[in-house]
Order: sequence, then C-alpha cells, then structure tokens
Amino acid sequence: MTTSLAPSPTVGKAAVGALGLLALSTGALESVVSPTIPLLERELGMSQSEGALLSIVLLITGALITPLAGKFGDRYGGKKVLIRLMAVVSVGGTVSALAPNLPVLLLGQVLQGAMVGALPLSFIVVRKHLPAGDSKVAIGVVSGLFVGGGMVGMLSAGPVAEQLSRHWMFALPTLAVVAATLLVNKLMPGDPPGVGRDAGIDWPGLLLLSGTLITLMLLLALAPEVGSQPLALLVLVVILAVFVISWVSVERRAASPMIDLKMLARPAIWKACVLTFIICMGTSTAVFLVPQLLDERGEGYGFGASATEIGLLLLPGAIVATLAGPLGGIGDRRFGSRAVVNFGVILMAGSLVAMALVHSEVWHLVVGKALIALANGLCVTAMMTSTATAVDKGDTGIATSLILVSRVLGFAVGGQLGGAFLTAATPSGSKIAAESAYVTGFLIAGVITSLALIVTRTLRKGVTS
Repeated sequence: MTTSLAPSPTVGKAAVGALGLLALSTGALESVVSPTIPLLERELGMSQSEGALLSIVLLITGALITPLAGKFGDRYGGKKVLIRLMAVVSVGGTVSALAPNLPVLLLGQVLQGAMVGALPLSFIVVRKHLPAGDSKVAIGVVSGLFVGGGMVGMLSAGPVAEQLSRHWMFALPTLAVVAATLLVNKLMPGDPPGVGRDAGIDWPGLLLLSGTLITLMLLLALAPEVGSQPLALLVLVVILAVFVISWVSVERRAASPMIDLKMLARPAIWKACVLTFIICMGTSTAVFLVPQLLDERGEGYGFGASATEIGLLLLPGAIVATLAGPLGGIGDRRFGSRAVVNFGVILMAGSLVAMALVHSEVWHLVVGKALIALANGLCVTAMMTSTATAVDKGDTGIATSLILVSRVLGFAVGGQLGGAFLTAATPSGSKIAAESAYVTGFLIAGVITSLALIVTRTLRKGVTS
C-alpha cells in the first residue's frame, strides 16, 4: 500500500493554493488558440481543416502524456513528475511564441500538450495532503481554476494578438507558467513514491496508442474528402483497426501497462470514460463552431467579429465554466454523480439543438455557449471527483488520467468534426462556409450528447468513497 504524508491543514491548503495558480496559468496557455483560430487562419494561410487540427493537436499530446504522468506520479511522487512536466510545457510555450509558421507552431502545441498531465498529478497531491472529506471539493477547485485560466486566456488572447502580436499571446501565459511552477516547487510538500517503482515503461503500448490517435485525427481530417479520396479513407480505417487491436493485445500482456485495461473494465471507470468522451465531444464541437460563426461573414448569417470581440463574447461561458468546477464537486458530494451528470447532459443537448435552430443574434450564441460550458464543467468534474475517490490512493493518478484521456479524445474528435463540417460546406475558391454546416454541426452534437442518457441510467445514485 502506498504511504502518504500527513501535513498540517495549513501546509496542505498552501500546496493546493499553489496547484490552483499553476492550473490557472496552464489553463490560460491552453486556451489562447481557440478565440484566435480565425485570426491565425488568415495570418498563416491555413484552411479550416488545418485550423481544426491546430485547435486539437495539443489535446492529442495530452492523451498520450496523461496516463504516463498519472502512472509516474503514483510511482515516483506527484511533485517530482509535475515539476519536470511543467519544464516541457514551458519549452512548448516558448516554441509557440517564437513560431514563424504553422509547422513550428504545431510543434510548440505538441510540447504544450504535456500540461494536460498536470491535473492527475495535482489530484495525487490533493489526496495525500488534504483530509479525505475535503478531497472532492479541492479537486473541483483545482479543476475549476484550470477552466478559469481558460477564461483569462480567451479574454486576453485577442487583444494581445491584435495590439502586440500573436507571438505575445503565447509568451505571456508561458511566463506565468514558469512563475507558478517555481511557486509550486517551493510550497508543495514532497510526496513519497508508491509501490512498483521498478516496473518498466510500456513503450510498445505508448507507440501503438500514438499511432491510433494520429491515424484517427488523419481520418477525421480527410473525412470531408470522402468523395475524392475513398481509397485513402479506407486504408486509414484499416490501419486504425490494426492499431487498436494491436494496442489492446499488447496492454493485456504487459507487466506494467500504460493504461490498465483491468481498471478500465471496472463499470464505474468505463462508464465515466464513455460519458466524459460523449460530453466533451459535444462541447468541443460548440467550442470550435461558435467562434467561427461569430467570425463568419455570410449572407444573412455570421457577425464578422474580430478576435478581441470573440474573446469578449466567449467570456461569459468561461466565467460559468470556472464556477462549474467547484459546483460539480459539491453537487457530486451532495446529490451523487448520476443526478449531476443527468442534469448536465440534458442542459447541454438542449443548448446545442437550440443553437442549431436559433443563431440569428449574438446573444443566442453567447447564452448557448455559456450553458454548454456549465453543463460540461458539472459533468466532467462529477466524473473526475467520483472516480478519484472511488479507487485506492495509490491508483488516483492512473484512474483520473483515464477520465482525462477520454476528455481530450472527446475534445479532439469534436473539434475535427466541426472543422470537417465547415470544410465540406465551403465552396471551392470561397472562405465562407454555408449556414447549413453550422446547423448540422450543432444538431448532430446535440443528438450525440443526448445518447449519454443511456449510460447515465446505469450509474449508481451515490458515490463510492
């Protein structure tokens, strides 16, 4: 059994406070791309599919790094791994800030993706340094501050990019990440390594999962060209199936698998992963489509908003998302995860369908995006807190990393689907997507989100502590 320190409540709260500041700064760095995608598309000469790829490449890295970060944190100690991970993030932010073109910017985003692994490492420390009764609320607070950082990033990215340059919108939050990391290193108590620290790294599993994710993204990127490149799509489908089957086979035999399929097979874990994936896919579709529709200059639709205006219009949703994290943790503790997730799913599905039907005024999109952000925050936090406290402390990192992998995969798929809808509905030689692309995207995302209710019916009412 993994041992843990028992610091005084003051020390534990100081550590959580430092983690919160780090979550705030990394959230800001993660979110600067979303409101400035239209601006970046114009400055770097990107297509809408390339814009969608830029919006999710960070998440692909996160899906690969997160389970490793959780496993290493359980094995070697959360603080030690966290500090090293933030060094990679800082390098990535610097590369993004200095990037002269799209390939270099993509490289920077790949390195920045390591930030996603910070959350399971933070949860490891929270469970070791806070009383058990406070863990859910603390996890919700850290998650909420990560989302709150997104609010800061979305609000500041447009004005910084337009008044200074796109380079500074990456440089400023990167400096904040460096400062917060130094503060965490000073204030966070060290946590001891867990058992099994001599087990090897599952490199075959990591490589096969990398191939799976990259192939999936290529498949989604080429989906709009299905009519002109059917053979290429068929080949990618076959390659994807081979990767998935090989990965499952390797993970089942590995002595120390990157993702423990036995843990994933637990009903509470796989249901939480499925729900998180569906919910985040619906959220991501809206996250990509709403800024594009605000920027759109179509006949009778779109609003021609600037990057600064888009950031301001997305601000209410970011504020709501910040509050949703702690509310999700409190709601989970008081009402149980099933009640919180049911409410969130219904709210999100209804909001997506409403935006498909009504989007003629700016406030329609602002309100719809805010409701979706609230629903996503409630659902994901409820899944995260219930999962984090349903396993042994020594498994906190890997268990929560499974939820985070589902989160980033959902966001990646949703973003690519949004880009595919717009690309398919943009006439050759034009940069204006048909209004039907937005209607279809919102409507399909709403229908898919509503399918989560099938899974929520099988959840337990309460939460296993």
